[in-house]
Amino acid sequence: MADRSQQLQVHPRYDPGGRAIMPEKGPSPSKVLAVVAMLPAGGTLLALAGITFLLSLIGLAVATPVFILFSPVIVPAAITVGMAVTGFLTSGAFGLTALSSLSRVATYIRQATGVSLSPEQMAEQAKRRMQETAGYVGQKTKETGQQIQSKAQEGRT
Repeated sequence: MADRSQQLQVHPRYDPGGRAIMPEKGPSPSKVLAVVAMLPAGGTLLALAGITFLLSLIGLAVATPVFILFSPVIVPAAITVGMAVTGFLTSGAFGLTALSSLSRVATYIRQATGVSLSPEQMAEQAKRRMQETAGYVGQKTKETGQQIQSKAQEGRT
């Protein structure tokens, strides 16, 4: 008796558009090589994650009694540090907001007036305004000092 083996032929299925639904060939050798290469790396990383998790649980179990014993000191210290960090972050956020607002206002003014000054011109203009303000404050201070001196002399007589 001759052994008759049956052969199974798989034909790709086609969707209504005429494209094959099932691929005709298996994964490429480069994909197989990538899976084989990454399998040990993935297993190693998974093992390290498990070890780290286990050590974290052991550390938490050991540290919990210490936290309970020192909680009257640790809780206020943690609150203080938390508030200090919040304050620093808030001040930084306010500073950034202020700088961006000033930058937006300066851009708006430049666009509205149609004047585009270079940084050197802006620095020169700011220096001139500071000198004018300093002169004005000096003049007002001198006048106020003279008024106080005249009133003091009137009070003596």
